Amino acid sequence: MNYKNPLSASELGTLWITYQEKTMILRILEYFIEKADDQEAKNIMGMLWQELDYYVELIKEVFKSEGAVIPVGFTSEDVHLDAPNLFDNGFDIMLLRVLKEISMGMYTINMNMAYRKDVMTIYEGLTVVTHKVYKLATLYLLKKGILTLPPNITMPKSTEFIKSKSYMSGFNPFSEKRSLNAIEVGYIHHGIESNNIGMQLITGFAQSAKNKEARQYFEKGIRLAKKHIKTFQDLLLDNDIQFSATSGSTVTDSTVAPFSDKLMMYCIDFLNGFSIVGASFGTFFTLRNDISLKTALLAKDVYFYGQEGLEIMFKNGWYEEPPQTEDRNQLINGN
Repeated sequence: MNYKNPLSASELGTLWITYQEKTMILRILEYFIEKADDQEAKNIMGMLWQELDYYVELIKEVFKSEGAVIPVGFTSEDVHLDAPNLFDNGFDIMLLRVLKEISMGMYTINMNMAYRKDVMTIYEGLTVVTHKVYKLATLYLLKKGILTLPPNITMPKSTEFIKSKSYMSGFNPFSEKRSLNAIEVGYIHHGIESNNIGMQLITGFAQSAKNKEARQYFEKGIRLAKKHIKTFQDLLLDNDIQFSATSGSTVTDSTVAPFSDKLMMYCIDFLNGFSIVGASFGTFFTLRNDISLKTALLAKDVYFYGQEGLEIMFKNGWYEEPPQTEDRNQLINGN
């Protein structure tokens, strides 16, 4: 007889988060597909929509088979296809590329928390789709001249080992800071690129959100993204590297929201998590202590910004409650 383990708490939790994320992305894709005037971009987004819709249905089937309620997630009520263009010039694929970049990391974590074959198969399939779409999006943006390549450095001719802790020094005003290494340049480039896209997105959200608190929150996010970009650009300029990321779009003058305030707030919450993880990665792998401190402080700012966003979402009933463990005290006292 074929016995199947019941869905564990970790699997239920990761599938619930995946359902929220995927239904959000489906709604975003529906709007951008409707507005796209480039057939290649429309094909990439359409292919992804079909793949994600398939896996959302698979997740629904898992929930049904376990007797779990299907989450609300994001529905047709959260997207307004008749809204005019809020972004121009390739922003759809720029945003899609960032979302797939986040998905890569999430599926790795989710797979590590999966124990059932059917759940692992879902994350395995989503990983394949994500890698394929990320590659297509990157090649598309490079071909269109929208994506800026990272800076080049001289190729190493020999191997060396660090022999002094001065390699980590960046605070001493009486000694020269060492030049940036390739790992640090790559991280800084990525920080500028992702925050540039985030700034464009949140600018569109700020000018179209209906809720006053949400608009003010998005405006604060614009200032935070600018702070990140300036911090990273200054680090490159101090190392005689000039860099300016292509914005990927121009925000139009439309004030009509393509998405519900609920979806826009959740999307920024989703990107906040990505920013914190990225900053943590940079802090850990950066070997110059001034850069590590700056990235840690930026991560702190994003954390508190994210907490403020959650409070707004809770207040307005925009954050669906994840599955909970039993409250034993309530069960006992209520009996």
